[in-house]
Amino acid sequence: MSGPTANYIDGDRNGRLHLQHGPIDLIIGVDGAVSLELEAYFRHHAYALANRRFQTVLKELVSELPLLKRQAFADSPMPEGSTARRMMAAVRPFAESHFITPMAAVAGSVADEVLAAMLAGFTPENRPRRIYVNNGGDIALHLDPGAEFHVGMSREDGQELGAFAVDASQPTRGVATSGRGGRSLSMGIADSVTILARNAAEADAAASLVANAIDLPDHPAVNRARAIDVVDDSDLGEHLVVTGCGELGNHEIGQALESGAAEAERFISGGLIHRAALFLKDRGRIVDPGQNDTPALESKRYA
Repeated sequence: MSGPTANYIDGDRNGRLHLQHGPIDLIIGVDGAVSLELEAYFRHHAYALANRRFQTVLKELVSELPLLKRQAFADSPMPEGSTARRMMAAVRPFAESHFITPMAAVAGSVADEVLAAMLAGFTPENRPRRIYVNNGGDIALHLDPGAEFHVGMSREDGQELGAFAVDASQPTRGVATSGRGGRSLSMGIADSVTILARNAAEADAAASLVANAIDLPDHPAVNRARAIDVVDDSDLGEHLVVTGCGELGNHEIGQALESGAAEAERFISGGLIHRAALFLKDRGRIVDPGQNDTPALESKRYA
């Protein structure tokens, strides 16, 4: 495996920064200042901090991989590395009632870790208004007053599913998406589940579990296999994961979405997430606690 790489994907150093190493693929944006000159300085400084922290992230995770791939419990030992500790902290609240490993929060934790490294190089009074770190769709956000971040959701075929905005007055600072169309294996049949939460690591963990809950156990149209037969040495071990989902009736789709919505509602009630968007086939559900301090999410096609 080659080492970490960095480049500017918009063609110059004032564009977005792309950091890549093995499975980690970050797109980072920095903006917002009283002048273009100060914004450029903020951006270059933040990018240098991100690149410096990124150099050892994967190596640190690999060094603790056996622990990170084991089932988490409420009293599981804390890892040594800061990114790994974020992973364990994110999954522990779910561990008493669900099978989950710290790997369920790896992408979001990496995003949170790199964002924290950038913010550590600034004072609260003198920093960019907005920073985002997007790790394959799991996004860590920094938003100062007046800043906001827009996210669009779409299917693998490009069909738009909806969009939402997060602004600085709202508690959400993490967004994550999971499901059969993502980079990880799923025990459920959801096409995608997008979660808004306090940080990216917690959103990542919750997205995996809500996606798992969107399911139709023993349905003949759903194909399953052991995780270790699909991906060598998967952290899901002997657990069955979905490898294909055929035609489903409207009632069946609604039943599966209802199971996922109930899980999301439990997480919202427990203060673990802020909002969820669930999609399966040609239908979707928005799970909204109905509070004014959560981001607006507008479905473009689904009810």
